[in-house]
Order: sequence, then structure tokens, then C-alpha cells
Amino acid sequence: MQYGAFSTDSLMYITNRPDLVFERGEGAWLIDHQGKRYLDFIQGWAVNCLGHCPPEITEALVGQAGRLINPSPAFYNGPMVELAGLLTANSCFDRVFFANTGAEANEGAIKLARKWGRLHKGGAHEIITFEHSFHGRTLATMSASGKAGWDTLYAPQVSGFPKAAYNDIAAVEALIGPKTVAVMLEPVQGEGGVIPAGIEFLKALRELTRQRGILLIVDEVQTGVGRTGKLFAHEHADIEPDIMTLGKGIGGGVPLAALLAREDICCFEPGDQGGTYNGNPLMTAVGVAIMKRMLAPGFLAEIEARGQYLAKCLRELSAKHGLKGERGSGLLRALILDDERAPQIVQRALTMQPVGLLLNAPRPTLLRFMPALNVSETEIDQMIAMLDELLAKQD
Repeated sequence: MQYGAFSTDSLMYITNRPDLVFERGEGAWLIDHQGKRYLDFIQGWAVNCLGHCPPEITEALVGQAGRLINPSPAFYNGPMVELAGLLTANSCFDRVFFANTGAEANEGAIKLARKWGRLHKGGAHEIITFEHSFHGRTLATMSASGKAGWDTLYAPQVSGFPKAAYNDIAAVEALIGPKTVAVMLEPVQGEGGVIPAGIEFLKALRELTRQRGILLIVDEVQTGVGRTGKLFAHEHADIEPDIMTLGKGIGGGVPLAALLAREDICCFEPGDQGGTYNGNPLMTAVGVAIMKRMLAPGFLAEIEARGQYLAKCLRELSAKHGLKGERGSGLLRALILDDERAPQIVQRALTMQPVGLLLNAPRPTLLRFMPALNVSETEIDQMIAMLDELLAKQD
């Protein structure tokens, strides 16, 4: 595709992209190079927690860019210190390491757990993960993931990640052995089909890991920072994990992620962990703005209310078209279809006129919804009306 004087052929092919170029974003909306508007219920895969170009992020970036962008991670900077303090003050964790992506944060969690196992568990290094899980696209995080086919895509894979059935405490217990150092899971499997971990399962998992003296790691890259109506999704089960990873929403659209851990787990020494851009003030200034919005009185309650409203609308839509219901948590939800037409619906939604709709299909039978956390009921109603039209044409 030609865009001005340049061609999209200069980009390395990694996915099928439609022949359009987005040029502007405003809240729940994207505008392409021809001026067409799209109602965005993907938001960068749950990244843009306050929508496109919110004033909080714009002001944080512009203000910080005029003061200090990157002094090197070998030095403290103000936004880094402030954001770490906000995170530890509002969680059960004591220390924070800032990264750039969720996969990088998860790599750090794996490294931290394995070093802790070497120091305190006689070299234990295996981390039990789950079938259909998704932890990132590095070699180690792909190996940790339970996504079909990833065990051979870049073989040989990184060893040490036995897979248990999700929401099955007996399956986890059966895999624990002398080499086990941790259990790692998403509180809601996003790529796996928007499948929440049961409250009782999470409570039992925390109790089991404590009894066996192993760590519990929660990957909250997609669920953290308000997405489920709590600041962190594991709070729904009232548990305290040992390690947590954040990404996506913590940066609201800029590359920022975090690895959090309890004090007695933190065993990195100088040289063990780092990165050129880790904790740079330009990104962490945005994280501070995001956290302050999340912690504003009533904001999390509004997310919970919008999540309940979206769930109600999806249930009504499902009943109208004879589908199989909906599931999810907060504003991370899925509509379960009665056949494998989800990819076709996503494509037809994109090409609707005069306004397009951006949806995601992590499974052929499933549509996933990840709107901005400040999405309005009016915007939810508009999305439902557009989806209703698409489903009616396919019935």
C-alpha cells in the first residue's frame, strides 16, 4: 500500500494488516487517512486504558519531555520514584522493577523466581503454568505460554514450564515436585478466550503454594490497572501473591511495564537485571498520571458499573441471536458465538459504512471486548447496535 511518498512494503511482514493507516485518535475513536471514523473496542489490546490521546497522557508527555527524558537507568529520576511509591502503597508488594513490555516483565518474573529457587530451594527452577495461557513472545515467555503450537515454533523451547489445566487445583498439585519453584497464571486468560480464574481456585492456589513453600506469580499484564474493576484482578479473590507483572494499561499507550515483588523475594544483585530504557522518566511520568486517575475517588467503581452494563448488553444480544452467552470480568469481556464466524464478523465490522467498528477474535467462536476504561454507556450502546446489525446479517 502506498502512503504519501512511502510504501508499507518497507515494514517487515508479521501480520495481515488492512489497507488503511490510522492518523488520529480521540477517546473511543480512531480516524484513518481517508477521514473514516472507527469505534474502537480493542484499544491496542487493552492498552489504552483512558482511550486515545487522553489529556492526562498528553500533558504528562509534553511536560516531562521539556524537563528530562532519559538520564540512564543507572540513576534515580523523579517519576520513577513516584510511580514505584504509588504502586507499592496500593498493593501488597514492596519493590518494583520497571520494564518496557509485558513480556519483558514476565521474563523478569521468571528470572527472579529461578534465582530465588537457586538461593532458597536447592536449585528448584520449574514454574507451573497453564494450558491456553499467554505470557509474551520472547523465547522464555512463549515456552511458559500454553498456546497451541508454540512449543515447536522456535524449538528447542526453554524447558521448565509444565502445564496444568486452568481452574483445576488437583492438576496443579499433581505437577508440584522437588524442582518446582513457582506457579504462574493470568487471573483472566485473555488470549485463551477471556476465561476468569474462579475465586475459590485462586484462594486454593494461594493456600497450596504457601503450604508447599513455592511462589505464586500473577501475570496481570492484561488484567491489571483497573481493567476488571479492581486495581488488580487478584484482589477479587482477596489473596496476596508473591510476584506480579503489569503492562498494557500501566502505560495507557506508551511502552511501560512493571515487575513487583515482596521484599523477601527480591534477590537480584547488580548486573542480574536491567535495560536501557527501564524506568525512564518520560514513560513513568505517564504511569504516574494513569495511577492517579485510577485512584481518583469513584473511578474504579465506574469501571465496575460499565463492566456490568456491557455484560448485560452482551447477554441480551446473545439471547436475541441464539448465541452461547458472555463471560469475563469488568471491561474485559467476550461474546460466545454458536459457530466459527468471529473472524468474518471482525472483518465486516472494520468495513462498515459510514463508521467502522474495531473488534477482536482471539478464537474463531469468540469476540473479545477491551474498551477504554472510561467508555460511556452511549458508546457501548452504539457498539451493541452495530454488532446487532452484523449478527442479523449472518443469522
